[in-house]
Amino acid sequence: MPPHRAATMAATAAAAAAAPPADLPDSSPAASSPPRPSPEELVARAVAPVKPAFLRPPPVRDAPKDEGKANGGGAVVAEKKSKRQLKRERKQEQKSSSHLCIEVGKSGNVSSCKYGDSCRFSHDIDAYLAQKPADLEGMCPFTSLDQLCPYGLTCRFLGTHKYIHAASGNLSEKHEINALNKDIQKLLWKNKYKFPKASAQIKLLGLKEVIKSKPDAANDDKKVNHDNLDGNGDEKKEPLCNPPVNAECDSTLCEELDRSEGEPLIDNSITCVEPRPTKKSKVESDEIDKHGAGTLNTKVESEDPNLSNGLEVPSNNASSCRTDLITTPHLREKKIIDFREKLYLAPLTTVGNLPFRRLCKTLGADITCGEMAMCTNLLQGQASEWALLRRHSSEDLFGVQICGAYPDTVARTVELVDNECSVDFIDINMGCPIDIVVNKGAGSSLLTKPMRIKSIVQAASTVTEKPLTVKVRTAFFEGRNRADSIVSDIYDWGASAITVHGRSRQQRYSKLADWDYIYQCAQKAPDQLHVVGNGDVFSFTDWNKHVSGCSKISTCMIARGALIKPWIFTEIKEQRHWDITSGERFNILKDFVSFGLEHWGSDSKGVETTRYFLLEWLSYTCRYIPVGLLDVIPQRLNWRPPSYCGRDDLETLMISDSAADWIRISEMLLGKVPEGFTFTPKHKSNAYDRAENG
Repeated sequence: MPPHRAATMAATAAAAAAAPPADLPDSSPAASSPPRPSPEELVARAVAPVKPAFLRPPPVRDAPKDEGKANGGGAVVAEKKSKRQLKRERKQEQKSSSHLCIEVGKSGNVSSCKYGDSCRFSHDIDAYLAQKPADLEGMCPFTSLDQLCPYGLTCRFLGTHKYIHAASGNLSEKHEINALNKDIQKLLWKNKYKFPKASAQIKLLGLKEVIKSKPDAANDDKKVNHDNLDGNGDEKKEPLCNPPVNAECDSTLCEELDRSEGEPLIDNSITCVEPRPTKKSKVESDEIDKHGAGTLNTKVESEDPNLSNGLEVPSNNASSCRTDLITTPHLREKKIIDFREKLYLAPLTTVGNLPFRRLCKTLGADITCGEMAMCTNLLQGQASEWALLRRHSSEDLFGVQICGAYPDTVARTVELVDNECSVDFIDINMGCPIDIVVNKGAGSSLLTKPMRIKSIVQAASTVTEKPLTVKVRTAFFEGRNRADSIVSDIYDWGASAITVHGRSRQQRYSKLADWDYIYQCAQKAPDQLHVVGNGDVFSFTDWNKHVSGCSKISTCMIARGALIKPWIFTEIKEQRHWDITSGERFNILKDFVSFGLEHWGSDSKGVETTRYFLLEWLSYTCRYIPVGLLDVIPQRLNWRPPSYCGRDDLETLMISDSAADWIRISEMLLGKVPEGFTFTPKHKSNAYDRAENG
């Protein structure tokens, strides 16, 4: 017998000997599969313990088609058009019947437009109504409030209007404030807005300013304009203007101070900032040259022998050791906000818009804060940036958050906001981890420059009587925590509260927040300073644990938890895990859409803007796992859900992570999407940590 034949027969015999007897039950793959892990084991692996009855195989989706492909061929190259041609096409589109004149649309009367035949927009009402999309289902948000709709014929709920052609009557009253005044905007455009308090304080801190007078200063601005960013992280294309600079002290202010020379200084006056050693000053000056000469076209002249690192060296005069011209208002003189145990909705980029904050107020939030606004954009009078400062009348305790890299920029912005807006407090963001912000020296980059933080807080706190708060992360680099060193001094610099996010900039969201370190920071804080913790608050048990974990924690800021389930504020106030139904969740979406149409408009543009922000929000709400589907409650933010289904079709649709399903939900509320509509979430949840982040 050949050797290989013998080996085959031996293997067959061994397999037969190992096979089970014929009288035993047949072993199927299901029977041999490993048992399902227990809920405790799943939680230990950060997997959501969904009840087995709701588990299902992952859905099979078609691969996305390549964009820009035609008939399976090569990519379609878009035709390049000149600026003149694009401008001509825009004018023709505006003149078309699809763009009805705003004044004509409001009144329904062609003669209401003061520009007449020279108006850029169409006045043909019949042609506009002939091509206008069908009305949406539901009631006009303004008509439901017994108000006259300001969008008139262009409203997508035209059929529900009661007095559309009324010659008289009040238009709907917008319960929103902090809109940018046109006169103020023109002053900002022309660099004629005065900043007496900020300019005087910057001068007293020893920061010297130089106004650029070169003809090509506008081109230089593009190089140093570190805050001119749009929502996508790209530089905005609007023409830049020189931000206002006014280094002279206000004469009326000086007269008042001269009259009070005989009075003693208050205890909390600012001491002069000591110059750094020469070696560090050179590093700092190189850093400034690298990132740009500074904001607002101001720079530090290193040639001046009286300057060191942009800070004026104190002279031999004994009075120069204290800033006796302008003194910091003592914190007791400022309006005090008691943050203790108030539910604080964090400032949230993109999704934390006015309609969303208004919705959270109806669900129990106490404190709201606007989206982060860049200082330079506000000082340039950009309407898109000023829109982030809007406040609804229901926001009874409201603050704005600003972000800047330099003391002069931040101080002027604080003075501008204090003069032109109605706010209860101003928050300075020193923890933003976004690369485009950090690379310009703002956000969490300031954590590597404690003296810069000191100058910013000192300068900003002296120009307003509103409480000034600061938001930081634990550190810039992982494992090099330094927020505790700031907490101990920031009250003396002029801040009323500090929010500590329990993650480093490098860490992003790859790990849970370090609440032990937040407690450590709170223990080092003076008694008068409010310390707000931030990170992974997703249930009322989390909130109770963190507030009671340290007596010096005033409250917790709620960020992603509010994005995923905004009813968390109701849960905290009622101390329960709300097993919310799909119908109740859908009603919350309805309320958001109603608030959105009231804010962005009920015409076609307003409807699509509301749809966009609704879809951005749905990209977060899909992460919520209903309480009734879990073996262990409450849900944790770091749990990865398996593939599962809901208790009804609507709940299954809401938990889908497919953008196509989010669009279906938007169509249930706002009608069909326009032809060729696509959506991609703005946030990148998988961008946790990269090499360039440190």
